[in-house]
Amino acid sequence: MSSTEENPNTHPPGGDLRTVDEPGKDPAPGTEKAGTDKTSTGKASGAEDPAVAEAAARKRAKAETIGRYTAMFLMPLIMVGMMVGGYLAAMHSPTPNNMPVVVAGAPAAAAEFAQALEPADPDAVDVRTVATAEEAQRLVVDRDVAGAVVLGEGNASLYTAGAAGASQAGAVTGLLAPQIMAQGYELTAEDLAPLPESDKSGLGAMFMTTALIMAGYLPFSLTLSNSPELLRFRRAVPLLAGWAALAAGLVWAVTGPVLGVVQGPAWAVLGICWLGVFAVGAVQLLLTRLLGPLAIIAAMFLLMVLGVPASNMGMSVYTMPDLYAFLHSFLPTPALGEALRSVMYFDGAGTGPYLLVLAVGAALALLLTLGFDANKRRKNPNAAPPVVAVQSLHGGPRPKTRFWRYAALLFFPFAMVAMMISFMLGAMFEPTPHDMPVAVVGATADAGQEAVDRLDSGMQGLFELSAVDSEQEARTLVGDRTVTAALVLPSEQNSSALLLTNEAGSSSAQQLVSTLFGQVAASENMELETENVAPLPGSDSAGTVALYMAMGWMMAGFLIIVVGANAAPASRPLRKLLPIVAAWSLFMSAVLYLIAGPMVGAIDGHFWALFGTGAVAIFAAAMVATVFERLIGMLSILPVVAILMFLGVPSSGGALSIYMQPEAFRVLHDILPMPAAVEATRSILYFGGDVVAGALLNFAIWGAVSLGVVAVIDRFKPVGGNETVPHGGAPAEPDAEPLAQPAEQKELVTL
Repeated sequence: MSSTEENPNTHPPGGDLRTVDEPGKDPAPGTEKAGTDKTSTGKASGAEDPAVAEAAARKRAKAETIGRYTAMFLMPLIMVGMMVGGYLAAMHSPTPNNMPVVVAGAPAAAAEFAQALEPADPDAVDVRTVATAEEAQRLVVDRDVAGAVVLGEGNASLYTAGAAGASQAGAVTGLLAPQIMAQGYELTAEDLAPLPESDKSGLGAMFMTTALIMAGYLPFSLTLSNSPELLRFRRAVPLLAGWAALAAGLVWAVTGPVLGVVQGPAWAVLGICWLGVFAVGAVQLLLTRLLGPLAIIAAMFLLMVLGVPASNMGMSVYTMPDLYAFLHSFLPTPALGEALRSVMYFDGAGTGPYLLVLAVGAALALLLTLGFDANKRRKNPNAAPPVVAVQSLHGGPRPKTRFWRYAALLFFPFAMVAMMISFMLGAMFEPTPHDMPVAVVGATADAGQEAVDRLDSGMQGLFELSAVDSEQEARTLVGDRTVTAALVLPSEQNSSALLLTNEAGSSSAQQLVSTLFGQVAASENMELETENVAPLPGSDSAGTVALYMAMGWMMAGFLIIVVGANAAPASRPLRKLLPIVAAWSLFMSAVLYLIAGPMVGAIDGHFWALFGTGAVAIFAAAMVATVFERLIGMLSILPVVAILMFLGVPSSGGALSIYMQPEAFRVLHDILPMPAAVEATRSILYFGGDVVAGALLNFAIWGAVSLGVVAVIDRFKPVGGNETVPHGGAPAEPDAEPLAQPAEQKELVTL
């Protein structure tokens, strides 16, 4: 029976397929009776000429092949393009933008300071005055403003809340402190809500939020393709409630008892985690009704591409374009993140509005889903059930029992969330320097060694200090990133010490050594000057462009394999796959450069070097993904994402210096493709391509070894060239209530 409204009982006995007209009605267009066709050979119209049928079948097959290959290329292009473009556009050059601050003090002095502050940079701040210091401090703690200045007699206090975002506190301090001192005030800075020792980086809430958002949108997107019978409303809602409880418990267990990051009452954290996953899952259920398989694209765009920058978690929303401050008020990602931050760092203050966003969003999504289903049933009560596009997640035959099929569906998002929260947060939640290499230059060799011994005893294990003979040697070591910094001690020629840093090599390391050695100099009453030998340009002031480019290369590599294996299985044999991946690598490397360069403005020049390096990196990542796809099918996403992203990002040094993470990630820095991609991009942009050859060797080894493994696997487990899902896939479970789908998602299914 086809998905059109044919009734098999209307066919005459004997299997002769004829068009059956209702009495008194004209035949539908295209269904005229055979007797009226003068060229008919006397056969009924249902007995189609074999040549015509064969031609129609070929035409349908060709159209289907084109559609499958289009999906193979289009889906990864959209995913990679919007992720890299979205993140770069929002965060490549954070600059204060309408950052809310308040000024308190004597009315005349406060008004004068506020008036002087705005003309200095009109777009940077949104300043107003308040009557008392207490009110100013309350606004900071309540996170209604990013900072406050309280003026006194010749002195000024600058108040921030580090727990509201370490980057925000740094941005408002960098903005206001120079203005305070320029007006002759003696500055005192105070953090009214410092981050706890268990989460010095303030990344706990951010990574928890990202993991929970992933837990919300992944399951239903996968279920639609593999087991759509579970999306029936009466099944989906209780399943979502149970899954939300499981995901919340997992995230809390890893971040609480295991890592010790979570602060605040366990019941409050668990409740917010549950509500966040449930709300996102409810929205995703609605999106699957509206968009079918394209719901995953919509979810990534709303929750990740827009939601993560607007969350105010990793980077202050007041250092981005105005759009993100607007999105911060209603998207689920910011609501979940801010609610977690409230209970973890602010004793629950200000949680209510964020919980309301999640609760109202969940309720509206479920009500709209019910209405959509009811409307579709009314219009087409006999609609065919949705098709099963992904027969199995492990790459083999479809499991014979529902238990194993549903177990795989549960395992996939559970493992993704567990790896993300464990690897990413486990690496970066406690950034403490370990054996960070720093050179020391003394007036003499003996003086330099004495300084090394003295400093080492006071900072045991933090730095790997080594004495060098001259300032020139120290500059060379800092410039080629052999050491992260160099301290040149006072001499007869220079009465002050000089700290040489390399911001382009690692902005996080540069900030850390500047702070710590500034404290050392102050404790020894030593004047210290700082020189940045490789400053970052304004287009990459956060130092993250190399990381986002490398992420785009890795994603482009593994997505073409994972999506292609399911959308166009005929592409899997190596004789077809290799030219496809080669062309794709060249194409996507150019696309990513166009996004980062002309479109966003994060990169200027260096096209050929980045284009060539990116193409090799994409090809290598694709070969790595192919190994696992051959072995475990769609579940290959788990090990591939673990190797290339969840382990690769922390070990890359792109977001946080590798000397500020556990030792294991420093080892992985010299092995994995992602660190090689970050270092190659950084080298091309800022250091004349000095380490690109090593990165290309890394890609070549990963690509060649992976290709060899694939060839061996194919020898013992041949890949057929005609592995296609029957047109329209397979039907859903027979006991499933048909799910309403948009008309454009329906396909002709013949049983």
